[in-house]
Amino acid sequence: MSDQRERQLARLGEGLYDVLIVGGGINGAVSAAALAGQGARVALIDRGDFAGMTSQASSNLVWGGIKYLESREFALVRELCLSRNRLLRHYPSWVREIRFLATIDRGFRWDPRLLWLGTWVYWLFGSGFTRVPRRLSRRAIARVEPRIDIADAAGGFEYSDAFLCDHDARFVFQFVRAALRDGCAAANYVESLGARRDRGVWTLRARDVETGAEREIRARVLINAGGPLVDAHNALTGVRTEHRHVFSKGVHLILPQLSASGRILTFFADDGRLFFVIPMGNRSCVGTTDTPVQDPDTRVTDADRRFLLDNVNRRLKLARPLAPADVIAERCGVRPLAVRGNATLAPGDWLQLSRRHVIEVDRERAHLSLFGGKLTDCLNVAEEVADRVRELGIELPARARRWYGEPDAAARDAFFDAARALELDRYTPSGAPEPLSQRLWRRYDRDAMELLAMIRADARAAEIVIEGTEYLRCELELAREREMVVRLDDFLRRRSRIAQILGQQALRDAPGLIEACRILFGDQAQRRFEQLFAQSAAGPSQPDAGAR
Repeated sequence: MSDQRERQLARLGEGLYDVLIVGGGINGAVSAAALAGQGARVALIDRGDFAGMTSQASSNLVWGGIKYLESREFALVRELCLSRNRLLRHYPSWVREIRFLATIDRGFRWDPRLLWLGTWVYWLFGSGFTRVPRRLSRRAIARVEPRIDIADAAGGFEYSDAFLCDHDARFVFQFVRAALRDGCAAANYVESLGARRDRGVWTLRARDVETGAEREIRARVLINAGGPLVDAHNALTGVRTEHRHVFSKGVHLILPQLSASGRILTFFADDGRLFFVIPMGNRSCVGTTDTPVQDPDTRVTDADRRFLLDNVNRRLKLARPLAPADVIAERCGVRPLAVRGNATLAPGDWLQLSRRHVIEVDRERAHLSLFGGKLTDCLNVAEEVADRVRELGIELPARARRWYGEPDAAARDAFFDAARALELDRYTPSGAPEPLSQRLWRRYDRDAMELLAMIRADARAAEIVIEGTEYLRCELELAREREMVVRLDDFLRRRSRIAQILGQQALRDAPGLIEACRILFGDQAQRRFEQLFAQSAAGPSQPDAGAR
């Protein structure tokens, strides 16, 4: 088991924390980073792995939500556009501008010229931070993106937004890592069994999911950031709220590369909903669905696959129609949407639900419940949480400190100078989309210096262990030491995206996977290998995460 996790587990029971956060998805992770970075004593737990539910199943988009213009949520669009701009500015290695090419079918409910005008409104809402939109004729679409079938097209337009050039779960872990650096005690696979408040202090009973050992964690303020499981944990703890969650299932399919242009191809599906073909290295990610479900533990169905494959087959020129056998991997999660009260939603109300987050505060009991939210809005969520916590009497002595963003230019320059001296980029895997130095800096920032030291000491540290991937031996060793990898899926699906690049059988048969398990787990390697594939054989499921 990870030494880092063992140390963090021991810390959880030590003394009284200012704030305890239950749930390590984007809302919980970014709140922990903000509070720890401003000087609070913080603890963070998740009953599964960090980013193990909704936060590993997004479209990897950092966008202002142009589609919310149709529902006239102008304030939300403005807020999200400014949040996107801030992420672009402060995470330049992670968040990058990308062009969206939208193709509009004949007979669509909106005239293409009106939609093009909407892209200019959207650009203005974003303070002109990105490249300007442009309108495209059918002929222009065919010229710039020959894969698009324009037979039924009326025209289209191109505009800019942003995306995560790595993946969502890893981005969430960056905030966990930042919180750890600032003194937060954080551990995954720690389940909340409920909490009670007495004499101004919350006492939460926690269980180590791996060993069954129980311990108590004490804090002055309790934050429920359990994502889809917020309502369940509030019920467990006896907290009543005005808001609750309803769930929308989002499904993405990972397919062989469908376009090499580097654009995100945008279409309106047969039922009028947006779906995308998103670049993902030498793969394409197609999605998403937006289907009401009752249970956050949801699955990809045959109907989901047919919907996405049928729509992409209709709109792209392919050598042959895509079939379920072409699907390399799947992403499936629920969007937790905040609604007030117990009102029943009519079918027509579903797509009009706001994606805005809600933070509900019980001041008497010093409890916060985080509802909804989007990855794009994460910095705003964290700053609002910090304000509410301060209003509850928790001192933030480093409140003026900027707690987010990549390291400063001096740290970056020092790394790249050292990488050039080592000639690091000669180890870049064949066909990689970027030099090795850029990838290591993005994923590990200051810790990347430690990787250079490993390679300098032993060139074998720069070897690729799992054939068909880009991950080096030294990255596996760092993951073992620093990243609380408890199960094989934690590394393959969330610390890396290997499980989204290789199909299930290809992954199982990949040369080097057993050796990677030995690096990560030592004498538990075979058990962790068998655990992953036994789970896969039983059928797709969501890993445990958040709070019970």
